[in-house]
Amino acid sequence: MSSSSLSRRALLSVFAATPLVTTGIGVFPATARAQAAEAGLITPNVCMLTPETTEGPFYLDPGLVRQDIREDRPGMPMNIALQVVRPDCTPISGARVDVWHCDAAGVYSGFSESGSDSGETFLRGTQLTDDTGVARFHTIYPGWYPGRATHVHYMVHLGTTRTASQVFFPDALSAYLYRYVDPYAERETAPDTTNARDRIARSAGDGAFAQVKDMEEGYHAALVVGLRT
Repeated sequence: MSSSSLSRRALLSVFAATPLVTTGIGVFPATARAQAAEAGLITPNVCMLTPETTEGPFYLDPGLVRQDIREDRPGMPMNIALQVVRPDCTPISGARVDVWHCDAAGVYSGFSESGSDSGETFLRGTQLTDDTGVARFHTIYPGWYPGRATHVHYMVHLGTTRTASQVFFPDALSAYLYRYVDPYAERETAPDTTNARDRIARSAGDGAFAQVKDMEEGYHAALVVGLRT
């Protein structure tokens, strides 16, 4: 089934019928949401220090300072915003943020073992955080590969220190896209790992789950990255 034949209402009904508390979405009380708004944060995970996770085997630094990292990769459009803050919730401007993730087929650019050519750079990019601590990227919803839940890698550089972690997404949204939306649905096999079964997602905790909002075309994902400075 092509993405053009999908009903946005049908997709939203999946969220309405599926508990999302286990994904980190909706677990924050009203007081936390109010505190986030007062502090100028883009998501309610107020002042949560981000657990560092594995960098993974597919990090490259191609030196591509760009917001749009899609290149020729098809998929559901997604904007992602990462807000880098100190433990007291004050934003860190001028921090370098790298992001990278696999395409709809589960392939990382630049690695032959992932099914890519060594010179490819799709779905990789770098931005500096603005005065509010936010770095923004225009990409596609990530695909999946065996043994891992859906995720986006990121790395924050502050001086000589770098912190690597991952952003995770609602299982219900991933399951729907992978089953009904091309090119994800063109794959012959189904994902084998949910957030609850992913060791890295469990260790990262609720603060690593993006707040995902529906847009006119695609999705907007946001996460606050709390760093020790």
